[in-house]
Amino acid sequence: MQATVIDVPFTTASRRAPAIRRNGIPTRQPLDPVIAAQHRALMAAVAGRDTGAFMALFNYYAPRLKAYMKKLGTSDELAEELAQDVMVVVWRKAETYDPAKSAVSSWLFTIARNLRIDALRRDLRKAFDVTDPTLLPAPLPAPDHNLQTSDQQREMRQVLGTLPQDQAEVVTLAFYHGKSHGEIAAALAIPLGTVKSRMRLAFQRIREALEAASGAPKQALKRERAAA
Repeated sequence: MQATVIDVPFTTASRRAPAIRRNGIPTRQPLDPVIAAQHRALMAAVAGRDTGAFMALFNYYAPRLKAYMKKLGTSDELAEELAQDVMVVVWRKAETYDPAKSAVSSWLFTIARNLRIDALRRDLRKAFDVTDPTLLPAPLPAPDHNLQTSDQQREMRQVLGTLPQDQAEVVTLAFYHGKSHGEIAAALAIPLGTVKSRMRLAFQRIREALEAASGAPKQALKRERAAA
């Protein structure tokens, strides 16, 4: 799921994290029935794309979701990102909420727990992903490396110009601005998996383009030798 940055400051409402059950779902005293009914009404309004209702839910739950994530050991930055991701799900899938099955708070915190598990799994895959370009050893420089550098840089710029904008963007941030995959994801407000996918596609295109460019002189030389 592609993350969407919601440029709304958290309210000054209580950010105390709820107690956590063994299954990771928070537990706390039930909301006042009137407030619970208001939240159900807000969810129904959000399902009808009422932005005012959405902002009311965001201001109430986002700080609490962030506090919940932090209590589970999530970093402050990731906790805020995940809290926003939960609210994105609320906006996109409000119509799937069934008040007969759960309270609004239970629904949101269950989504939060699942998103955190997904984030942990992504981190594990990142740690052991042998295809991650950042894990590949740098090749030893050839004797004529310095002479080839300017040509390679020119070729790289030409190849970048042929990439789709989203792929060129992540490559530029990584190789010309020195940003890590996580920093790129934060800067572009996209999931880490999306950054890696775009990087992988970009590397494939770059490799094919550079191989084609390096093969062109060899083919020309073969044709000249054959003609001789």
